[in-house]
Amino acid sequence: MIISLIGYMGSGKTTTGKDLAKAIGYEFVDLDEFIEQKYQTKIPEIFAAEGELGFRKKEREALHEILTNTNIVLSLGGGTPVYYNNMEEITKNSVSFFIRVQLPQLVKRLENKKETRPLIAHLTNDELTEFVAKHLFERNQYYEKAKYTINVSNQSTLQVLDQIMNHLKAEKTRN
Repeated sequence: MIISLIGYMGSGKTTTGKDLAKAIGYEFVDLDEFIEQKYQTKIPEIFAAEGELGFRKKEREALHEILTNTNIVLSLGGGTPVYYNNMEEITKNSVSFFIRVQLPQLVKRLENKKETRPLIAHLTNDELTEFVAKHLFERNQYYEKAKYTINVSNQSTLQVLDQIMNHLKAEKTRN
């Protein structure tokens, strides 16, 4: 089984994914890290050399490669579900979870990490709110195609994991 975690940057996909993989004995794969290893290039360098379209093509190839494996918890980039037929492939080949975080909380999380996020590094905090709101408006229609939605407010990682584990137990009883 492949378990895919979908959501906007800063939603906690990587942290949750690592903890989930450890808890169930699966391998954890961060799609962005996989792309950097596969192509031996940092993502900002791919964007600079090939533009977003070049990056999205590489992302799609990497996604297809990962989706042929098993026993993986996969953390996807925030834009991955939006391009090509990626979301269709994700829902067909994995058990997908949308990690939903409300706008104010997302902005608060991202304000402290702007320097590590090239997409938002240049934005003021006021611009950040507008930027994230616009992206969420555009992307939520894709995110909401995930099989399950986990609404994260002030829950601990453990509480989020419990919700995911309950859904996974239900999945196993269905199969």
